[in-house]
Amino acid sequence: MAYNILIVDDSQTMRKVILKAVALSGFDLGECWEAGDGRAAIDILANHWVDLILTDLHMPGMNGLEMLKEVQKDEIHRKVPIVLITTEGSEKRIQEALSLGVKGYLQKPFHPEAVRDILTRIMEKADA
Repeated sequence: MAYNILIVDDSQTMRKVILKAVALSGFDLGECWEAGDGRAAIDILANHWVDLILTDLHMPGMNGLEMLKEVQKDEIHRKVPIVLITTEGSEKRIQEALSLGVKGYLQKPFHPEAVRDILTRIMEKADA
């Protein structure tokens, strides 16, 4: 089954790197949307079916934590697994994100194998 993903990062280059890593990882990729901040991500969620969200925390406008809080308000979207892909190393911030429903965490830089492992694990749990 191919999964539709939403990549949220303020760096267009990093969004491309994440997409390439997902594609190279062998993860079963369907459609992919990109957003430069949390507000754009919320708009995409309103108009497209997304199975998985990969997001950074540090973004202008609506940051990753603010986006997580918005996603949790929606009955349908709160069930969409969210994975952080960020440079954030603060245990407090990571724990806050996990308390808001984040299912996994990858620290930049990362390898495609790590992406595949975490996405496969999370989507197997979501499909169960």
